[in-house]
Amino acid sequence: MSITVYRKSHFNAAHRLYRKDWDDTKNQSVFGKCNNPNFHGHNYELEVGITGEINPETGFLIDIEKLKKIIKEEVEDYLDHKNLNIDIPEFKNLNPTMENISVLIWNKLRNRLEEYYQISVKLYETPRNFVVYTG
Repeated sequence: MSITVYRKSHFNAAHRLYRKDWDDTKNQSVFGKCNNPNFHGHNYELEVGITGEINPETGFLIDIEKLKKIIKEEVEDYLDHKNLNIDIPEFKNLNPTMENISVLIWNKLRNRLEEYYQISVKLYETPRNFVVYTG
């Protein structure tokens, strides 16, 4: 029997969507107000889903305190109150779109969780705009 446990989290971060190899006109045309040269911020909401089998000894799929600690260390401490373009090495040459941020989060969690878990990352950039990444 497969089951999924979810943990919610949030972080605040600023970013700018643009490509260095494009001129200002093309960046503005593609990214609009998200291309603000002075950056802009979001209150990101995160839902991490862990799917697998219930451990018959503990009754847990995963120790939720362990998951909470991993999310804090890998996501909140790493991304909260940061300028993603400037402070996060992965985004030095990669546009910090919600899609790319979700892949970064998934990869960081994958490195810390046992391989037998399936991971899903649901990242809300706004209450109406979100992405789901499952690897």
